[in-house]
Amino acid sequence: MTAREYAQTLELLRLHGIRHHVVGPRHGGAGGRGKARALAGRLRALRSFAVPREFDVALTHGSHELTMTARTLGIPCSTSFDYEWAWLQHQLGCRFADRVVVPEAIPARRLRRYGVRGPKLVRYAGLKEEYYLSDFDPDPAVPARLGLDPERVLVVVRTPPEVSLYHRHGNPLFIQVLERLGNDSGVQAVVLPRTHEQRDAIRALALPSLVVPDTALDAQSLIALSDLVVSAGGTMNREAVALGVPVYTTFAGRLGAVDEQLIREGRLLPLRAAGELVLRKREADSLERVRREPRALLDALLPT
Repeated sequence: MTAREYAQTLELLRLHGIRHHVVGPRHGGAGGRGKARALAGRLRALRSFAVPREFDVALTHGSHELTMTARTLGIPCSTSFDYEWAWLQHQLGCRFADRVVVPEAIPARRLRRYGVRGPKLVRYAGLKEEYYLSDFDPDPAVPARLGLDPERVLVVVRTPPEVSLYHRHGNPLFIQVLERLGNDSGVQAVVLPRTHEQRDAIRALALPSLVVPDTALDAQSLIALSDLVVSAGGTMNREAVALGVPVYTTFAGRLGAVDEQLIREGRLLPLRAAGELVLRKREADSLERVRREPRALLDALLPT
């Protein structure tokens, strides 16, 4: 397992006890030049890391640096993702990979621009979150550790991916959502920022009903025990869907096929105004939870 220092990645790996190696420089930030410098640095670092270890296979979720390194070293490599409009990332990642593994919701025609055709494309049913959360049981002590009031509506909020090149449009709706939740005395909204800068900016709003944790936490348990999720990202939306929790999306970029399908099915709710939020206590098991066999996804990822 390799990782880079960015946002809460290393904190989360330590929290979940996942052994890992930190390889390469930090995330390059939002600008193209910074990303290019970070790409070059991580390619060098990954190659130096991989050569003496003689890996048999490389698996990644969206890391084009890994697919590029694997190709130059002759290591069979599979990449996966569930958002098809990250153009530059997929131009690099897909063309260097031996296998591209995506949800069935993404039409094959949308991937041809990345050189993905024929047997190189492998598709799986449902959401990846339905596989890796299939045996997940939440820790009931997580809300208490945050000092949350069980009588108030618990909302989990995820910030926008501001450093992503595909999300440069800005997200004024998200600020309106924070103000709506943060001024409601019947609500406690736990906001999970991606960066220290986001954490500081949200705390500076001084909204009384917002809770901003100091460090990474067991967000999956918090989601499973919450009444509602509002997220401007993708993974946390899909985790809420997989765990049977109502979820609104405030994503400001171009919707991908997975989100489009979830919206059609009524499993993901698009939010157009903060006043549309329905804030109420959730009945246990009010939404169906889908569980899938993790081995099936692993079999799809492993190159033959």
